[in-house]
Amino acid sequence: MPITAAESAGTAADLPIILVVAVALVDVDGRVLIAQRPEGKSMAGLWEFPGGKVDDGETPEQALIRELQEEIGIDVTENCLAPFTFASHRYNDFHLLMPLYVCRVWKGMVVAREAQALKWVRAKDLKDYPMPPADIPLIAMLRDLL
Repeated sequence: MPITAAESAGTAADLPIILVVAVALVDVDGRVLIAQRPEGKSMAGLWEFPGGKVDDGETPEQALIRELQEEIGIDVTENCLAPFTFASHRYNDFHLLMPLYVCRVWKGMVVAREAQALKWVRAKDLKDYPMPPADIPLIAMLRDLL
């Protein structure tokens, strides 16, 4: 029997899919950069990989290059972004799809441009930092890579 619109309300099919992109920046010592979400943003206080929303007309790589310049002041070229894995996670109001890239080469010094705290952390220690639910499965994969 078909499901009516009223019966399907609140299902995953009704949720908008939000595309965001993130990067595991890896320094010469094999540490990964994480940023703490500032007060006033959703999930404030949690740690995440740098990145952000993909705007209309942008590729994930273009969005990541833009976000890294805006958020932490570094310049990255597309050929330095290695696609690694992705997160797919249902939140209450939307479904998040997040490609995660690995980047080991960039220009400039990492600086917190949005008043966020930044930390370089060993992959094995990422589990010690509270992260959004979508990011948590990525920790083990990065630990295995690094």
